[in-house]
Amino acid sequence: MLKGFKDFLLRGNVIDLAVAVVIGTAFTAIVTAVVNSLINPLVALFFEADAAGEFGPTVTNIYGNEVTFPLGDLISAIISFLAVAAVVYFVFVLPMNTFKAHVEARKGTPAEEPQEEPAAATETELLIEIRDLLARSSARD
Repeated sequence: MLKGFKDFLLRGNVIDLAVAVVIGTAFTAIVTAVVNSLINPLVALFFEADAAGEFGPTVTNIYGNEVTFPLGDLISAIISFLAVAAVVYFVFVLPMNTFKAHVEARKGTPAEEPQEEPAAATETELLIEIRDLLARSSARD
C-alpha cells in the first residue's frame, strides 16, 4: 500500500504539478502588478471603476423595490480574467515555448512531435485472428 503511494508521489506529473503550483504562486505578484499597472488603467479609459457594479438591468420585485442585476461586476471579472490570461500567455508561456524551440534547434534534434498510435483492431479483426490461432492450434494436435 505504501509502495503504491510512493510511486504516485514520485511520478513525473505529480512533481511537475507541484512545481507549477509553486511557480504560479510566485508569479502571482508579477501578474497582478502588470494587470494593475497597465491593464486596469486601460480599462479605466472606457469605464468608470466606481460605476461598474451599478451597471445592469433593473427589475421591480414583488414588493415594489427595484433590483439591479450587477452585470458590471461580471463584465469586470471577465475582463480581469482575460487580462490575467493574456499576461500569463504573452509574458511567460510564449517566450518559454520559443526558448524551448530554440534550445531544441540548437541541439539539432527536432522538437517532440506526437507519435500516432496504430489504430486499434476492430472486433471483427480480433475474432478472425482468434479463429486463425485456434485453427492452427487444432491442426497441430
